Amino acid sequence: MRAVRFHEHGGPEVLRVDDIDRPDLNDDELLVSVRTTAVNPVDTYFREGSYRPGDLPWIPGSDFAGVVEAVGVDVEEFAEGDRVFGTGLGNDRPGTCAEYVATPTDRVAHLPEGVGFDEGAAVALVGVTAWRALVDHAGLEPAESCLVHGGSGGVGHVAVQLAAATGARVTTTASGQYHDRLDALGTRTVLDYARDDLADAVREAGEPNVILDHRLDDYLQFDADVAAQGARVVGIGNEDVEAGFENVPAARSKELTVTLMSMFNTPDISAVLARLARLVADGKIVPEIAQVYSLDEVDAAQRDVIEESFLGKLVVEP
Repeated sequence: MRAVRFHEHGGPEVLRVDDIDRPDLNDDELLVSVRTTAVNPVDTYFREGSYRPGDLPWIPGSDFAGVVEAVGVDVEEFAEGDRVFGTGLGNDRPGTCAEYVATPTDRVAHLPEGVGFDEGAAVALVGVTAWRALVDHAGLEPAESCLVHGGSGGVGHVAVQLAAATGARVTTTASGQYHDRLDALGTRTVLDYARDDLADAVREAGEPNVILDHRLDDYLQFDADVAAQGARVVGIGNEDVEAGFENVPAARSKELTVTLMSMFNTPDISAVLARLARLVADGKIVPEIAQVYSLDEVDAAQRDVIEESFLGKLVVEP
């Protein structure tokens, strides 16, 4: 099979397409013919070496959608020919930028008819991240106010839809070019993240009970300043390794709960994927596909996911 691999850590130029054997299948695994995989910023962290994967050479990619090619002898809930999607690979086991992937059953779910492979791959990692943050950690409830930083991003554009589906009042930040689309995705208030009076505008929209923050190094103190009393802040990312409050007493006075999380720690990825599949099938969550690449273009896709501005997800069709 053809697979994208890196044999050393470095920039996108270290990625190359190799011809290798299909993965061996354990008794509790599926072999999936990959129709679509997605590109996420975390893929670049593994490639650069700031996150350490398994032994090199390594196949990047966490998300996949495709058709079951074979099942292990202990697998009962899936059969050959099933349409499936999943995530959580590319960390402790080789990833999904390949024509075939072997996956444990606890990282995969059935993909409903009518939901495309591109949509399945696009929603997997970001959907589980948004669910884990808003539902599991923050316990977002109907009619609460929710602030999602970076609503045009991969996680952000799914998070605003998931929050809206719970009945929350959603505020998000994004560049002006994406405001109309985010309005259509269910946000109540969309604000330009570059405006000078952003904090006042967030408060005017409704002091958030829940905040999903993808840049804790930039926004942690901002979160404390705009949050409602007793708010829950969930941090899913940062660019600088250091982040902290500039005014600890002010943050403490609100009795904030700050939770740091990683999607890879989700206890039951398959259960969350099954819920997401229903929401996508019902049109409650619409994964946006910004651009499609081939396996030979994964290096460009990994550059674009970090350097370019777009709404939604970048996907690869092997």
